[in-house]
Amino acid sequence: MAVFFSFFQTIFVGPDYRNIYPEFASSQHRTAMNYNKLFSKIYNGLEISEDQGKVASYIPELQNVNTTKFGVHLTTLKDHHYSFGDSDEKFSVQSIAKVLALVLAYKLEDEKLWERVGVEPSGTPFNSLVQLEYDRGIPRNPLINAGALVISDILVSHFEEPKKQFIEFVRKISGIQEIDYSSRIADSEKSVGFTNAALINLMKSFGNIRNDIDDVLDFYFNLCSIEMTCKELSRTFLFLADYGVCPYTKERIISTSKSKRINAIMQLCGFYDEAGEFSFKVGLPGKSGVGGGIIAIHPNKYSIAVWSPLLNKKGNSIRGMKFLELFTTETQASIF
Repeated sequence: MAVFFSFFQTIFVGPDYRNIYPEFASSQHRTAMNYNKLFSKIYNGLEISEDQGKVASYIPELQNVNTTKFGVHLTTLKDHHYSFGDSDEKFSVQSIAKVLALVLAYKLEDEKLWERVGVEPSGTPFNSLVQLEYDRGIPRNPLINAGALVISDILVSHFEEPKKQFIEFVRKISGIQEIDYSSRIADSEKSVGFTNAALINLMKSFGNIRNDIDDVLDFYFNLCSIEMTCKELSRTFLFLADYGVCPYTKERIISTSKSKRINAIMQLCGFYDEAGEFSFKVGLPGKSGVGGGIIAIHPNKYSIAVWSPLLNKKGNSIRGMKFLELFTTETQASIF
């Protein structure tokens, strides 16, 4: 009977990796995992050469970033911190900030928000005009460029000083007053923002942009210019691991229901047309930015930020994607 069960386990369930790799079993039962040691082990095992990937050179200020940079920081709900590499060096979070804008817009608009933007994966590049025209000016989701422009338009409608009030919101949920926009990066994006201008003009023609185009674009470019370290980014997003409650102040930022939906959108749409790949290999809600950053959330446990500037053809960090894949494999911990 034991032989039969062993055969059944191998064929139908798969091998017990705790026996093959004993460190998996021990890591699952340790109350305080040594993440720092694990980060070093995973990084040293990354087999990615410098000739793989490119920086986001279409934004002039991002093409000068040192491609060898790599940082990671994990923050638990119990405020334990684990880091590796260049985790205290600021970088441009770019599209990761779109999640924070979405949180604020959802808080203000409730379910009316979804009349102007969808929640479906795009399946096309993040700046696709073709899809937007086909959908008559309604972006597929809030995390592609067109969707984030609609979110920006909503925030411009709600606030007298949208840039000031948004950055105050980010500082509030992070508890870090030093977080700010980078005028240098915002100006750089404005100088080459022709596709974003085309997207917003197309949506304006369909009636899905309510404010002055220049005002909305200015807010959007500043939104994407925000700079943070891995530690700051991990800390900022921790409220989404705590179902909408800021763990530092115990203040509820958004409802539990809205927090779950934000995480779901990140799971489905956080990596443009590579979201399925990230879900399949990593198994956490997350969001990438063309500055090389990735934020990932394990609800009720932690948030983890990774930064490595070299991007693949989809616009996602090559080392960051692989690192997080190996991380959830080693820890055997994902939402699935």
